[in-house]
Amino acid sequence: MDLSELERDNTGRCRLSSPVPAVCLKEPCVLGVDEAGRGPVLGPMVYAICYCPLSRLADLEALKVADSKTLTENERERLFAKMEEDGDFVGWALDILSPNLISTSMLGRCVPYHRVKYNLNSMSHDTAAGLIQHAMDQNVKVTQVFVDTVGMPETYQARLQQRFPGIEVTVKAKADSLFPVVSAASIIAKVARDQAVKNWQFVESLQGLDSDYGSGYPNDPKTKAWLRKHVDPVFGFPQFVRFSWSTAQAILEKEAESVTWEDSAAEEDPEGPGRITSYFSQGPQACRPQVSHKYFQERGLETATSL
Repeated sequence: MDLSELERDNTGRCRLSSPVPAVCLKEPCVLGVDEAGRGPVLGPMVYAICYCPLSRLADLEALKVADSKTLTENERERLFAKMEEDGDFVGWALDILSPNLISTSMLGRCVPYHRVKYNLNSMSHDTAAGLIQHAMDQNVKVTQVFVDTVGMPETYQARLQQRFPGIEVTVKAKADSLFPVVSAASIIAKVARDQAVKNWQFVESLQGLDSDYGSGYPNDPKTKAWLRKHVDPVFGFPQFVRFSWSTAQAILEKEAESVTWEDSAAEEDPEGPGRITSYFSQGPQACRPQVSHKYFQERGLETATSL
């Protein structure tokens, strides 16, 4: 899988896709959706779709696709290569969401008096819907969609069905082990994530970078040790880390320096310098009305809201 586009810029979202098989423009198609890397504190989350004509679904099943979690890395790569060989009837697309995008979205941004957050479930739902829409925009004749659930399947299914009223939508728990087209999507997502993690381009200059970070999951001792080793007391973690995860925040609290925000008046901070993670606090009380820097106040300058 060619991830050179991601390697050039891994700070946001990257979409990749196969050519659309000609038969998928003519015949009714089934499409599966699944993800890889939802839980880890390290690396991106990848959402993938796989689609093929209903008339060729048996051919996809004949590849012996299965839930990617039950397969070895070599088996997943072999099956993905086989799907690529069968590009005359199998198509796919994926979105790679960087750790930086995930964390900044989840923690949100401050607007006057409150914080706008974007939780992981909503991000997952919107990414899946965006990939389905991408296939339709490519004129793939999608008539059935199967999705591995995130959250309550009934609510998720109703939401997708409302957005795509002309398509039969099925959302199930463990859909990756129930429907071969979802199994295929799970393999594509996992192959992409594994390759992205293995070849991650660090934008930071890290001394003694250790690439042995374990599974990347928060409860892995090796992953925790890697986080402690590569946290900077001022700048925090490299962008490979989902700094919104509680494991990462706990290490920041312990290892990072206290911070005084320059724009905060001294009388507003009676307790003195705050912890670095206070900047990412998810409570609405953390968002104060924006106060202009002294430079702008002295010159009577204000933010322009219209031209």
